[in-house]
Formats: sequence, C-alpha cells, structure tokens
Amino acid sequence: MQIYNRQQISAAVRLDAAALAAVEAGFRALGTDNVVQPPILSMALPEVNGEVDVKTAWIRGSDSFAIKISPGFFDNPRRGLPSLNGLMVVLSAETGVPRALLLDEGYLTAVRTALAGLLAAKYLARPESRRITLIGAGEQARLQLAALRLLFPVEQVSIWARRTEAAQRLARELSDAGLQATGYPESGAACAGADIIVTTTPSREPLLFAEHLPPGVHVTAMGSDSPDKREIDISALLHADRVVCDLRSQSEHNGELKAFNGQTPPFTVYELGALVAGGTPLRLTPQDITLCCLSGTGVQDSAIAAFALAQLEQLEQSQ
Repeated sequence: MQIYNRQQISAAVRLDAAALAAVEAGFRALGTDNVVQPPILSMALPEVNGEVDVKTAWIRGSDSFAIKISPGFFDNPRRGLPSLNGLMVVLSAETGVPRALLLDEGYLTAVRTALAGLLAAKYLARPESRRITLIGAGEQARLQLAALRLLFPVEQVSIWARRTEAAQRLARELSDAGLQATGYPESGAACAGADIIVTTTPSREPLLFAEHLPPGVHVTAMGSDSPDKREIDISALLHADRVVCDLRSQSEHNGELKAFNGQTPPFTVYELGALVAGGTPLRLTPQDITLCCLSGTGVQDSAIAAFALAQLEQLEQSQ
C-alpha cells in the first residue's frame, strides 16, 4: 500500500479543470443512479465543539473506491491548528485490498467542496456573473472564490463574516491580488447586487434571509453538513425559484432542507447530479433566483481520491 502526505497530494492535485472534470463525472454518475453510496456515519463531540464524518461511495465500473474520515474541531484555531483535517483510504473495488493511504489533512475535501460549488454555479448561475458575495472568510471561502474564477469573469467580491476583522482582512488580501473587494459589517449590504452568493460557515443559526436575495442571484450553501448546522433561513428557501441539493435525502437530514422538519417542501427539489447528467437548464430567466445546498457526498470523495491517486502514480512514473 502506498502512503502519500499532504505535500505530495497538493503537488499532484490542484483547483483546475482536470480536477473539476473528475468531480463532475462523479456527480454525473450519481445522477444516472450509477453509484453505491451509503448514508454518512456522523459522530458529534459537542463538549469539545467537534464532529467526525465518515463518507464513502463506489462508482460502478471503477476499479477503486475511497473511505474518508473527516474530523472538524472548530476550536482548533485557538490552539494554532486548522479546524478541519482528515484522510482517505483507497481500496480495490475488486478485492477490497487497500491500495493507498492519502494523508491529505482535509486538502482533498476542501478541493472537491470548492469544485462542487463551482459546478452548482456552472449549471445554475448566469454565465456573465461578475459580483460575488462570500458569507464567511475562512479557507473554504477563499477556495470557492478561486474555483468560481475558473469559469466566471469575477470582478467584484463582497465579504461578510461573523468577525468583521476577518472579512476585512480577506478583502485586503483580494485587493492586493487585483480584485475589487470589500468587507462589510452587515450581511445585507454585502449581498446587495450580488450575482452569486456563497455561504461557507459552520453556523448553527440561519444567516441568509429572503431579503438578502437580489433578483437573478444564485446561492451556493455549503456549510450545513450535519443535523445541527443551518445557514439558510426558510424564507430564503421559499423565495428561491429553483432549489437544488447534492442529495435530497442527505439535505433533509444534514443540509438546508431540514428546515421543513421532515415535511415535504412546497416546491420541487432537484438534485445536482441529475442536472449534470441531464443538462436541462433550470434557470429560465435572468431574474430567476436559484439556490443549491451542498452537504457533501461520498461520491465526491471517491471521485477526487481516484483522481488524486492517478495523478500521484503518473508523477511517480515520470520521475
């Protein structure tokens, strides 16, 4: 069994078109029911503000699959440690024998999450979207923005975070990199005029409301991935013209659809995989408001892990 560390993995896998194609293929397989994917195994550690998720999936026909262990301990920054960590084990789909241990420290999860956000925008946002609002100012906010810049002509970035100084610090970084960026002390002001809003927080209370959504905006909500997290108020869900999730059953338990407390929402819920597989446009007019809830699926992890292992083996062969 091969063992790879984060440095090796980050050298082989970047936020680029090739990695996007791998994640998109995983969603396409999910949308055509070509995936074996069990529910997430989750364990909360509330006394230490922590959680651990275990995700896996097999894309039928693939010669491998991954099992990911993903801890999130949200007081870690006070200790000088990252909030998120993790590793992936890649196993043979023919024999079950472990092929590789990817000690990525959560890097691959961060990349595939950003690319899933880009896919949501690719299929739901207006192609000319230039004004991006980030709710949150951490690593994933930065990655979501970097991913969006692969396909969208981003010119202006507005940022709101629960700590205003964090929003302003990120705005300075982006301004230094040549973007027009502003940190706002109030979320409504940050959302005004946005083409795309991305929520990237571990919030347990809704942060985005109907009054924050300008006509034509697309929202990607990727922070709610456990039963106790919420970023999107029910008013925003009801205000959207189209609501999409990566997996409906998962969103009802871990994602934003749990706002309906097990009741059927009064609108059609679409899944991103079916959208990728079918290609049927859901944005019917430039004024439509679209919203996509991403709670994170095992198929994303197996897709990015297989891609990473192939890249790593190719690098080794070329040396």
